[in-house]
Amino acid sequence: MEGHVGIFVDAVNVTMNGGFGLRYDILRKFACRDGLSPARMNVYLAYDERRAEEDQSYREKTSRFCEVLRDFEYKVLEKPLQYYRDEETDEVISQSTVSIDMAVDMITQADHLDKIILLTNNGSYVSVINAVQQKGSRVELIGFDDMPQQLKKEADMYISGYLIPGLLPIDSPYPWGEENSRVRGVCYDFSHEEGYGFFRFLVTLNENLWITDSRFEESPYETVFAHISELEENFDTSYLPSRDLIFEFDLVENEKGLVAEDAVLVSAP
Repeated sequence: MEGHVGIFVDAVNVTMNGGFGLRYDILRKFACRDGLSPARMNVYLAYDERRAEEDQSYREKTSRFCEVLRDFEYKVLEKPLQYYRDEETDEVISQSTVSIDMAVDMITQADHLDKIILLTNNGSYVSVINAVQQKGSRVELIGFDDMPQQLKKEADMYISGYLIPGLLPIDSPYPWGEENSRVRGVCYDFSHEEGYGFFRFLVTLNENLWITDSRFEESPYETVFAHISELEENFDTSYLPSRDLIFEFDLVENEKGLVAEDAVLVSAP
Protein backbone atom coordinates (compact mmCIF):
# COMPACT_ATOMS: atom_id res chain seq x y z
CA MET A 1 0.00 0.00 0.00
CA GLU A 2 1.33 3.40 -0.98
CA GLY A 3 0.25 6.59 0.66
CA HIS A 4 0.80 8.91 3.58
CA VAL A 5 0.07 8.62 7.27
CA GLY A 6 -0.17 11.29 9.94
CA ILE A 7 0.43 10.78 13.66
CA PHE A 8 -1.20 13.12 16.17
CA VAL A 9 -0.43 12.70 19.88
CA ASP A 10 -1.64 14.67 22.89
CA ALA A 11 1.43 13.78 24.95
CA VAL A 12 0.24 14.85 28.41
CA ASN A 13 -3.19 13.28 27.92
CA VAL A 14 -1.61 9.98 26.92
CA THR A 15 0.88 10.01 29.80
CA MET A 16 -1.85 10.75 32.37
CA ASN A 17 -4.11 7.96 31.07
CA GLY A 18 -1.92 4.86 31.11
CA GLY A 19 0.64 5.69 28.41
CA PHE A 20 3.61 6.61 30.61
CA GLY A 21 6.86 5.50 28.96
CA LEU A 22 5.38 5.28 25.46
CA ARG A 23 8.00 4.37 22.83
CA TYR A 24 7.62 6.81 19.98
CA ASP A 25 9.90 4.80 17.69
CA ILE A 26 7.55 1.81 18.03
CA LEU A 27 4.58 4.11 17.44
CA ARG A 28 6.15 5.20 14.16
CA LYS A 29 6.69 1.58 13.11
CA PHE A 30 3.07 0.76 13.94
CA ALA A 31 1.77 3.74 11.96
CA CYS A 32 3.86 2.83 8.89
CA ARG A 33 3.17 -0.92 9.02
CA ASP A 34 1.10 -0.86 5.79
CA GLY A 35 3.98 0.57 3.78
CA LEU A 36 2.82 4.15 4.34
CA SER A 37 5.18 7.10 4.53
CA PRO A 38 4.96 9.45 7.53
CA ALA A 39 3.86 12.81 6.12
CA ARG A 40 3.04 14.36 9.50
CA MET A 41 4.18 13.23 12.95
CA ASN A 42 2.99 15.80 15.47
CA VAL A 43 3.32 15.58 19.23
CA TYR A 44 1.49 18.29 21.16
CA LEU A 45 2.94 19.13 24.55
CA ALA A 46 1.27 21.33 27.12
CA TYR A 47 4.20 23.17 28.69
CA ASP A 48 4.14 24.90 32.06
CA GLU A 49 6.50 27.88 31.63
CA ARG A 50 6.06 29.03 35.23
CA ARG A 51 7.03 25.63 36.56
CA ALA A 52 9.98 25.44 34.15
CA GLU A 53 11.40 28.64 35.61
CA GLU A 54 11.35 27.22 39.14
CA ASP A 55 11.80 23.47 38.59
CA GLN A 56 15.09 22.53 36.94
CA SER A 57 14.19 18.81 36.86
CA TYR A 58 10.93 19.51 35.00
CA ARG A 59 12.73 21.78 32.56
CA GLU A 60 15.47 19.24 31.83
CA LYS A 61 13.11 16.27 31.50
CA THR A 62 10.93 18.20 29.08
CA SER A 63 13.96 19.19 27.04
CA ARG A 64 15.24 15.59 26.85
CA PHE A 65 11.78 14.35 25.90
CA CYS A 66 11.60 16.81 23.01
CA GLU A 67 15.12 15.94 21.84
CA VAL A 68 14.32 12.22 21.71
CA LEU A 69 11.16 12.86 19.70
CA ARG A 70 13.03 15.03 17.22
CA ASP A 71 15.58 12.22 16.78
CA PHE A 72 12.65 10.10 15.56
CA GLU A 73 11.64 12.99 13.23
CA TYR A 74 8.55 14.02 15.19
CA LYS A 75 7.55 17.66 15.21
CA VAL A 76 7.06 18.76 18.83
CA LEU A 77 4.54 21.55 19.26
CA GLU A 78 4.96 23.02 22.72
CA LYS A 79 1.82 24.84 23.83
CA PRO A 80 2.33 27.05 26.91
CA LEU A 81 -0.24 26.78 29.66
CA GLN A 82 -2.40 29.85 30.06
CA TYR A 83 -3.52 31.09 33.47
CA TYR A 84 -6.59 32.96 34.60
CA ARG A 85 -8.17 33.72 37.96
CA ASP A 86 -11.69 32.54 38.81
CA GLU A 87 -13.52 35.66 39.99
CA GLU A 88 -15.83 33.70 42.29
CA THR A 89 -13.28 31.44 44.01
CA ASP A 90 -10.16 33.55 43.40
CA GLU A 91 -8.51 30.29 42.31
CA VAL A 92 -5.80 30.40 39.64
CA ILE A 93 -6.73 27.97 36.86
CA SER A 94 -4.47 26.77 34.07
CA GLN A 95 -5.54 25.58 30.65
CA SER A 96 -3.95 24.63 27.35
CA THR A 97 -4.92 25.02 23.71
CA VAL A 98 -3.54 21.58 22.80
CA SER A 99 -6.96 20.02 22.09
CA ILE A 100 -8.03 22.84 19.80
CA ASP A 101 -4.70 23.15 18.01
CA MET A 102 -4.44 19.42 17.39
CA ALA A 103 -8.02 19.21 16.13
CA VAL A 104 -7.49 22.08 13.69
CA ASP A 105 -4.26 20.53 12.39
CA MET A 106 -5.89 17.14 11.88
CA ILE A 107 -8.74 18.60 9.87
CA THR A 108 -6.60 20.93 7.74
CA GLN A 109 -3.88 18.35 7.07
CA ALA A 110 -6.24 15.42 6.40
CA ASP A 111 -6.50 16.40 2.73
CA HIS A 112 -2.96 15.06 2.25
CA LEU A 113 -3.22 11.98 4.47
CA ASP A 114 -4.56 8.52 3.66
CA LYS A 115 -4.52 7.50 7.31
CA ILE A 116 -4.36 9.25 10.67
CA ILE A 117 -3.11 7.66 13.89
CA LEU A 118 -4.65 9.48 16.86
CA LEU A 119 -3.57 9.17 20.49
CA THR A 120 -5.95 10.81 22.97
CA ASN A 121 -8.89 9.82 25.13
CA ASN A 122 -10.58 13.22 24.79
CA GLY A 123 -14.21 12.47 23.98
CA SER A 124 -14.65 15.77 22.15
CA TYR A 125 -12.64 14.31 19.26
CA VAL A 126 -15.66 12.31 18.07
CA SER A 127 -16.65 15.19 15.78
CA VAL A 128 -13.03 15.69 14.68
CA ILE A 129 -12.71 12.05 13.66
CA ASN A 130 -15.93 12.31 11.70
CA ALA A 131 -14.76 15.46 9.91
CA VAL A 132 -11.47 13.80 8.95
CA GLN A 133 -13.26 10.70 7.68
CA GLN A 134 -15.51 12.88 5.51
CA LYS A 135 -12.32 14.10 3.83
CA GLY A 136 -11.44 10.50 2.96
CA SER A 137 -8.86 9.72 5.64
CA ARG A 138 -8.96 6.53 7.67
CA VAL A 139 -8.60 7.08 11.43
CA GLU A 140 -6.96 4.57 13.76
CA LEU A 141 -7.27 5.35 17.47
CA ILE A 142 -4.75 4.16 20.06
CA GLY A 143 -5.52 4.49 23.77
CA PHE A 144 -4.75 3.04 27.14
CA ASP A 145 -7.08 3.79 30.07
CA ASP A 146 -10.49 5.50 30.34
CA MET A 147 -11.21 5.51 26.61
CA PRO A 148 -14.78 6.74 25.86
CA GLN A 149 -16.84 4.12 24.03
CA GLN A 150 -18.18 6.65 21.53
CA LEU A 151 -14.65 7.68 20.58
CA LYS A 152 -13.74 4.02 19.98
CA LYS A 153 -16.85 3.49 17.87
CA GLU A 154 -16.23 6.57 15.71
CA ALA A 155 -12.71 5.50 14.72
CA ASP A 156 -12.19 3.11 11.82
CA MET A 157 -10.10 0.96 14.13
CA TYR A 158 -9.36 1.08 17.84
CA ILE A 159 -6.50 -0.81 19.46
CA SER A 160 -5.33 -0.63 23.04
CA GLY A 161 -1.75 0.58 23.22
CA TYR A 162 -1.15 -2.09 25.85
CA LEU A 163 -1.48 -4.73 23.11
CA ILE A 164 1.09 -3.28 20.68
CA PRO A 165 4.40 -5.13 21.21
CA GLY A 166 7.02 -2.83 22.69
CA LEU A 167 4.89 0.32 22.74
CA LEU A 168 5.01 0.41 26.55
CA PRO A 169 7.78 -0.93 28.79
CA ILE A 170 7.29 -4.46 30.12
CA ASP A 171 9.28 -6.23 32.82
CA SER A 172 10.80 -9.16 30.94
CA PRO A 173 14.36 -10.05 29.85
CA TYR A 174 13.00 -12.00 26.87
CA PRO A 175 11.67 -10.53 23.60
CA TRP A 176 7.88 -10.21 23.40
CA GLY A 177 6.27 -13.45 22.15
CA GLU A 178 9.16 -15.79 22.87
CA GLU A 179 9.15 -18.55 25.48
CA ASN A 180 9.34 -17.15 29.04
CA SER A 181 8.57 -13.62 27.84
CA ARG A 182 5.81 -11.51 29.35
CA VAL A 183 3.16 -10.14 26.99
CA ARG A 184 -0.25 -8.49 27.07
CA GLY A 185 -3.42 -9.76 25.48
CA VAL A 186 -7.16 -10.35 25.83
CA CYS A 187 -9.19 -13.37 26.91
CA TYR A 188 -11.42 -13.81 23.86
CA ASP A 189 -12.83 -17.23 24.88
CA PHE A 190 -13.59 -18.69 28.31
CA SER A 191 -15.45 -21.78 29.55
CA HIS A 192 -16.98 -21.17 32.97
CA GLU A 193 -17.92 -24.84 33.28
CA GLU A 194 -14.42 -26.13 32.52
CA GLY A 195 -12.49 -23.29 34.18
CA TYR A 196 -10.19 -22.34 31.35
CA GLY A 197 -9.96 -20.00 28.39
CA PHE A 198 -7.69 -18.64 25.68
CA PHE A 199 -5.63 -15.48 25.47
CA ARG A 200 -4.88 -13.75 22.17
CA PHE A 201 -1.86 -11.50 21.80
CA LEU A 202 -0.28 -9.57 18.93
CA VAL A 203 3.14 -10.72 17.75
CA THR A 204 3.82 -8.98 14.44
CA LEU A 205 3.06 -5.45 13.24
CA ASN A 206 1.71 -5.80 9.71
CA GLU A 207 -1.30 -4.97 7.53
CA ASN A 208 -3.26 -8.04 8.70
CA LEU A 209 -4.46 -6.84 12.12
CA TRP A 210 -7.99 -7.67 10.99
CA ILE A 211 -7.12 -11.39 10.77
CA THR A 212 -7.61 -12.08 14.46
CA ASP A 213 -8.01 -15.85 14.06
CA SER A 214 -4.52 -17.15 14.75
CA ARG A 215 -5.26 -20.38 12.90
CA PHE A 216 -4.69 -18.49 9.67
CA GLU A 217 -1.06 -18.31 8.61
CA GLU A 218 -1.40 -14.62 7.69
CA SER A 219 -2.60 -13.69 11.18
CA PRO A 220 -0.20 -11.56 13.25
CA TYR A 221 -1.72 -12.97 16.45
CA GLU A 222 -1.03 -16.02 18.57
CA THR A 223 -3.32 -17.84 20.98
CA VAL A 224 -2.43 -19.59 24.25
CA PHE A 225 -4.31 -21.72 26.75
CA ALA A 226 -5.00 -20.22 30.19
CA HIS A 227 -6.30 -22.12 33.22
CA ILE A 228 -8.42 -20.29 35.80
CA SER A 229 -5.76 -21.01 38.44
CA GLU A 230 -3.35 -18.71 36.58
CA LEU A 231 -5.61 -15.66 36.97
CA GLU A 232 -4.92 -13.35 39.87
CA GLU A 233 -6.63 -14.17 43.15
CA ASN A 234 -10.24 -12.99 43.59
CA PHE A 235 -10.61 -12.02 39.92
CA ASP A 236 -14.30 -12.16 38.92
CA THR A 237 -14.37 -14.47 35.90
CA SER A 238 -17.99 -13.53 35.15
CA TYR A 239 -16.52 -10.68 33.09
CA LEU A 240 -14.86 -13.20 30.74
CA PRO A 241 -14.58 -13.49 27.83
CA SER A 242 -13.86 -9.83 27.09
CA ARG A 243 -11.99 -7.82 24.50
CA ASP A 244 -11.94 -4.80 26.82
CA LEU A 245 -9.98 -6.36 29.69
CA ILE A 246 -6.21 -6.33 29.11
CA PHE A 247 -4.10 -8.97 30.86
CA GLU A 248 -0.35 -9.26 31.25
CA PHE A 249 0.99 -12.82 31.49
CA ASP A 250 4.01 -15.09 31.06
CA LEU A 251 4.40 -17.43 28.10
CA VAL A 252 5.53 -20.77 29.49
CA GLU A 253 6.26 -24.00 27.60
CA ASN A 254 4.73 -27.26 28.85
CA GLU A 255 3.48 -30.51 27.31
CA LYS A 256 0.62 -28.57 25.66
CA GLY A 257 2.95 -26.03 24.10
CA LEU A 258 2.98 -22.36 25.10
CA VAL A 259 0.48 -21.53 27.86
CA ALA A 260 -0.30 -18.42 29.87
CA GLU A 261 0.78 -18.20 33.51
CA ASP A 262 0.65 -15.53 36.21
CA ALA A 263 -2.03 -13.47 34.43
CA VAL A 264 -2.66 -10.02 35.93
CA LEU A 265 -5.30 -7.51 34.87
CA VAL A 266 -3.60 -4.28 33.77
CA SER A 267 -6.47 -2.30 32.23
CA ALA A 268 -10.26 -2.31 32.33
CA PRO A 269 -12.96 0.10 31.06
